[in-house]
Amino acid sequence: MKNWEKETIEKLKKLPGKISFYYRSLDSEDTAEYQADQPLMAASVIKLFVMTEAFARIEAGKLNPDAMITVKRADCVPSCGALNYMHDNVQVTVMDLITLMIILSDNTATNVMIDLLGIDAINAQIRSLGFEKTVLKRKMFDSEKAAQGLENYISAKEAGLLLEKMYRGTLISEKASAKMIEILKNQRLNHKIPFYIKPMGGPAIAHKTGEDSGITHDCGIVFAEHPFVVCFCGNETDVTAYERTMAEIALEIYKANQ
Repeated sequence: MKNWEKETIEKLKKLPGKISFYYRSLDSEDTAEYQADQPLMAASVIKLFVMTEAFARIEAGKLNPDAMITVKRADCVPSCGALNYMHDNVQVTVMDLITLMIILSDNTATNVMIDLLGIDAINAQIRSLGFEKTVLKRKMFDSEKAAQGLENYISAKEAGLLLEKMYRGTLISEKASAKMIEILKNQRLNHKIPFYIKPMGGPAIAHKTGEDSGITHDCGIVFAEHPFVVCFCGNETDVTAYERTMAEIALEIYKANQ
């Protein structure tokens, strides 16, 4: 057991709700897990898997990243992002939508991409990667389907394995993996994993957060001297307490990998 691992697990056990954690060193065989296989409501971390299918289409020549897409007022949904604040019929490229979906967690961009790609195709891509807990059941802010009990799910471990494939250049292709990492490094929501690491001049962090009522996640690659994947996922929890814990644990793991 690593020096930080026992203390990390103890901190996680003190948190309320459904808590999940996954760590994987990217230059050794070291791993650490806490309830990492449990399926949890995904919030915006599901956008990693939408992005993966988008890049699969681009790689296959079936989706033009420069194609212009018109975003109508009817497409707009609340909360994170920029598009719902812009004028009706704004035009953006497919790559703009992917980028906004990740770095601003733009829900409107996500829904437009889901319509473009199709839920069945996104789930087929997830299954082709060998993931069993992750599933896309509905678009963002689809209250009608949510009322029917249809939710999107992830697990900390599957999110971590996806990021490891990306790091190793095997998610779709080396070129696609590199571009996805480039986008994730520009993440604007940095109050969890990077909170203590970035101000001290820490390395690039390619990550995706997820937030909703009682839900908080952050899953990413930390490009430390010894790079690693770390994923924190939580449902029905004290969001503020867990986010503070994420930041503390991420800092300790970072120090251990320098």
